[in-house]
Amino acid sequence: MLQPCFQPFPELRTERLLLRQITMDDVEEIYFLRSDKTVLQFLDKEPAATFQEAGDFIKRITKDLDDNNGIMWGIALQEDPGKLIGSICYWRIQKEHYRAEIGYALQPAWWRKGIMKEAILEVLSYGFSTLQLHSIEARINPANIASAGILESTGFVCEANFKEDFYFRGKFGDTAVYSRLQ
Repeated sequence: MLQPCFQPFPELRTERLLLRQITMDDVEEIYFLRSDKTVLQFLDKEPAATFQEAGDFIKRITKDLDDNNGIMWGIALQEDPGKLIGSICYWRIQKEHYRAEIGYALQPAWWRKGIMKEAILEVLSYGFSTLQLHSIEARINPANIASAGILESTGFVCEANFKEDFYFRGKFGDTAVYSRLQ
């Protein structure tokens, strides 16, 4: 069975990015990522209403990290490591199946600059080589063409399309499930 260990926190670096631990100092940026209508347009979740909610979210991800049940990195530029521009994570880790779900969000000002693709490739490398994952999945709204494109460009394939598998704001929505094997 998979035995992830996220202590000490595994900071990751790419050519342009620092993937680092999220702290309470990042509450303003986390609030933005969890409340901005453009960021949330395909995530089908209620926006954060207050900084307190963003702080509570940081506490939850810190607990998951401490319990080795999930990990979320803050995405920052190496030249400005204190300023979060996005996040990327492994969550819903299925330890008995060596499988995890990847999730990500990025401030719109940084879209279409190759930032998320660079972050995904680094997190995939960590997931397969260090965590010893066998497969990684991503679940997206099928209308999110940009996310589908990033996933496909990083080696994911669409495995399934679930019709009306969740309910949000009075409507049933679909889910596209992508995965990548080691």
